[in-house]
Amino acid sequence: MLFQHVAIAGLAHIDAPRRLTSDEIHARLKPTLDRLGIKYNVLEEVAGVRERRLWDGEVKASDAATLAGVKALADAGIDADRVGLLVNTSVSRDYLEPSTASIVSGNLRLPDTCQNFDVANACLAFLNGMDIASRMIERGEIDYALVVNGETADLAYEKTLDRLSRDDVTEEQFRDEMATLTLGSGAAAMVLARSELAPGAPRYRGSVTRSATEWNQLCRGDLVHDRMIADGRMLLVEGIKLGQKTFTAARAALGWVVEELDEFVIHQVSKAHTKAFLKAFRIDPKKVLTIFGEHGNIGPASVPIVLSKLREGGRLKKGTRIALLGIGSGLNCSMAEVVW
Repeated sequence: MLFQHVAIAGLAHIDAPRRLTSDEIHARLKPTLDRLGIKYNVLEEVAGVRERRLWDGEVKASDAATLAGVKALADAGIDADRVGLLVNTSVSRDYLEPSTASIVSGNLRLPDTCQNFDVANACLAFLNGMDIASRMIERGEIDYALVVNGETADLAYEKTLDRLSRDDVTEEQFRDEMATLTLGSGAAAMVLARSELAPGAPRYRGSVTRSATEWNQLCRGDLVHDRMIADGRMLLVEGIKLGQKTFTAARAALGWVVEELDEFVIHQVSKAHTKAFLKAFRIDPKKVLTIFGEHGNIGPASVPIVLSKLREGGRLKKGTRIALLGIGSGLNCSMAEVVW
């Protein structure tokens, strides 16, 4: 999917305000860790997550996505009635139905001509949402699209910490659920526009996608128990294999040469995953802004949040070439390019 007429007119992120440190989690789980003989600082040592962000009070996915949407529309300088498509890409959701997108659309008072729906594809959904919106813009069906994401890990932490504090928890159960304790909360939104309407705005060149869905069982999120069970080792091994296949496709379709790309926005999972990605693609660590240490894994929001933070930090100049590298359990992988 390559685009000639798509620009990023607005971009925003929201950091959840409350910090939960790994030391606090380890202290709460100390009896379990001692009984099972697991290292006290396992979350920081293995995943590199020192703390993660959670919301204050009861914040739904739609609330977080709405906050980011308002901020992105303001950044784009457009009124809500000009949006022709809203795509919500959150893993977190308010209800099984209605769609979270419909709630966000109502909150933002988008017009009745604005199509809205959820796109669910684990941590890859935001990039998928960008592609869907860009196709409609490229074909001239709409002028503006709003892609939003709001992640709320609060309940998952509450239930997981309760379960892992029980006297009958086994080492296998603990390791299966450890990935849940690396999740974070946050929100992001992006306004995509027909490039003629946003002169000088960053351009979205397009993306490539590959899948390895024979590995769909490696990570399972459970709505009933609010937990995530993951085989971290196999996710890393097979994820890198799929990433290499996708990177080869990106070189062919987007003309990528690693040394010529200025920034790499990588889905933020953990220290081990990031280190493996950098090694596999020979990426200069100086070109990668990492946030997992302070924010944890914020799911689909992590790529747009990092992109927004790069802009906020002044690292993006006119002409900067940015590679977006996303991967989601399933397994699916997308790699995209933005030219600032």
